[in-house]
Formats: sequence, C-alpha cells, structure tokens
Amino acid sequence: MPEFWENWKPTERATLCFVIRGGEILLILKKRGLGAGKINGPGGRIEPGESAREAAIRETQEELGVTPVGVEERGQLHFQFADGYALHCTVFVASDCIGEPVETDEAVPRWTSLNSIPFAEMWADDIHWLPGVIDGRTFRGFFHFDGEQMLTNDVFWS
Repeated sequence: MPEFWENWKPTERATLCFVIRGGEILLILKKRGLGAGKINGPGGRIEPGESAREAAIRETQEELGVTPVGVEERGQLHFQFADGYALHCTVFVASDCIGEPVETDEAVPRWTSLNSIPFAEMWADDIHWLPGVIDGRTFRGFFHFDGEQMLTNDVFWS
C-alpha cells in the first residue's frame, strides 16, 4: 500500500447507501457533482453535527424521495485523488425503503438485478468491494485516482 496512507487525512467526508431487496439493488444515475454521468449508490457529504448514518438516510431521501430502513454500516472507503482531493466515505446497506424512488435534480433511480450490476458505468473501484458488500461482508478500501483513472487499490475484508 502506498506510504501516503499512513498520515492521510480527508478533505471531505461522505456516505453511500445501497438498498438491497428481493434480488435487486437500488442504484442511481448521478446527474451532477463528483461522478456525474456515472452509476452509483445514493449518498453525499456529511453535514456538520450529522452522523454518517444520518447523512446516508438524508441523502437517500433527498436524491430519490425514499427512506432507507434496516440501515447497516458495511465499509469505509478512502479516496486520494492526484489533484489533492481526499474523500472518506462510509458505505451502508439498507434492507428496504419506504416509498417509491423518483427522479430528482440529482439522480435517476435504477432498480438493478444483483446479477447485472453495470460496473462498466461505475467508478473503477466499485467492482473491488461492492460484490463483497452485497454478500454481507465488511471492508476497508484504499483507492488512489488520477481523475477517473484508478492508480492503486487495496481492499481489506473483516
């Protein structure tokens, strides 16, 4: 693992929340911000005074108009970008959601079969950890990017 992780500090903290039910996962087509045009899970920045879990629920409500339930933490993502941006992201899964997902200014909802997740349309790191999360595992991932190109990846399962 690259040495810079030893003293790494994030520029921002964020969350992702994946609703998984009935053989499907709720993904989004992100319409703006970091990762616009990519498929991802709902999520975003943690606001001051807010826990990561609270942020994951709020961001899912804001982006898709649904409230995730049965929310469990599954992992920690550490991203270092070549331009200096450093992002820490807490990953959650939910067993269901209240309401039906709707398109918003931020996202287009996509219920997707667990057997056909479009990894080619997602961030390059997702294929290294999302399948394990779907299988119920927990992890810590460290990823170095230059723009959208992944330079290094290290995933540790627990």
